[in-house]
Amino acid sequence: MPGRKVHYFTDKEEEFSRILISIGIPRIVAKVLVFLANTPEASSRDIERGADLRQPEVSLAMHYLQEQGWIASRLDKTDTIGRPQNYFRLSRPIAEIIGQIQSEKEIEIRRKMVLAQKIRSYVE
Repeated sequence: MPGRKVHYFTDKEEEFSRILISIGIPRIVAKVLVFLANTPEASSRDIERGADLRQPEVSLAMHYLQEQGWIASRLDKTDTIGRPQNYFRLSRPIAEIIGQIQSEKEIEIRRKMVLAQKIRSYVE
């Protein structure tokens, strides 16, 4: 759509994505997730520009997000010649997605603690 404004990351959004990355979310997924959390709907091209990613990175991130059930898409057939364009949005509130990430990380931590305790039993 001509004249669409593209959202670019603020310092707070950059920090949000860095935190997600630091807890183990892949960089490209974190950036796309934060981008979509702050815009109602975006095309792949909007995401490329706004999140400073390349097209293949956006495609990989979208695949992961779709597997998680975190995004929805719609096809927009424009009046101009060319391929229809996909537009993406979060399918659930970002707070719910973050809650799911937190639960998964807590399970991961518990598993690692069990393994750490098992390791300790070998050296005692």
